[in-house]
Amino acid sequence: MSTMRARRPLALAATGLALVLTLAACGSGDHSSMTGGASTAAVTGEGRTADISFAQLMIPHHEQAIEMADIALEKGAGPEVTKLAQDIKAAQDPEIAQMKGWLSAWGAPEQMEGATASDGSMDHSGMDMGGMSMAGMMSAEDMQTLMDASGADFDRMWLQMMIAHHQGAISMANQVLAATSDDEVKKLAEAVVAGQTAEITTMQKLLAG
Repeated sequence: MSTMRARRPLALAATGLALVLTLAACGSGDHSSMTGGASTAAVTGEGRTADISFAQLMIPHHEQAIEMADIALEKGAGPEVTKLAQDIKAAQDPEIAQMKGWLSAWGAPEQMEGATASDGSMDHSGMDMGGMSMAGMMSAEDMQTLMDASGADFDRMWLQMMIAHHQGAISMANQVLAATSDDEVKKLAEAVVAGQTAEITTMQKLLAG
């Protein structure tokens, strides 16, 4: 696409303390030790490991969904795809900002050491950390193919790719729901499952129509 610059895949934003320290934040009734909206409520054991992995993987997963939404808005996709792209940004932008704010409050890096390639980029598709897979991520080639498409072909490709992307997020959310003991982790994961399941239904109907 001549009017758009090729986008480099998003680097894997991660941290070994992310979700435990972040999403545990609002779940604690004692906010006396909160910094920047995050609490020091502790989560231990298997649940803690799942929370960490969930945070390490969900931030870049959301970021790629935002990138795909931005492509649709910049290309002037059909009205249905445009509405979905706007909804995705409205739901996931605040979640990204919230998680990054929590990470900053704890002084924890967003990016895990060794997570990116030497050029600062990474193909996240099929990434696995702590037993949790980052499923549904698009490769650099996938993203370029999407940017090169236009018209009805673009809309169809975008819907197909976003369905796969959402299915990956739902899988990640279900994995953490099975392991976490933190109420705020559960709240976010349940919101991901409910919201993205509804969007998948809408996108499948558009493809069938």
